[in-house]
Amino acid sequence: MANFKFEALTTSELLDIRDYVNELLKSRAVNERREIEETLARIGKVTGDRTIPGRGRSSLKGVKVAPKYRNPQTGETWAGRGATPRWIQALLRQGRKLEDFAVGKPVGTKRRATKRPRQNRTAKPRRKKR
Repeated sequence: MANFKFEALTTSELLDIRDYVNELLKSRAVNERREIEETLARIGKVTGDRTIPGRGRSSLKGVKVAPKYRNPQTGETWAGRGATPRWIQALLRQGRKLEDFAVGKPVGTKRRATKRPRQNRTAKPRRKKR
């Protein structure tokens, strides 16, 4: 093949060679794909898997969630999942806080301070019993 002179061939001969090579590559790809699928099927039988390993679908995908935030002007809601809606982005840029739009937020009450975690206490030495 190293000594083959493609320059000496006519355009139609070169196109025929290209078509032949494309068909040959397609058939080889189909055969290799079939072999890979058979191997994966055998692996699945050995391990007892019914699916091909990989990233599975989230158990929460598609599940409706109660809204966490509401636009006070339009009534639009957002559950806190996915991309932040434009109305929240605009209000946050104006200096508002996300907590201002929380659904079910008690009106007129102050937020309680969060509990601080206990500090590690050093153990005092015990007295010996007499």
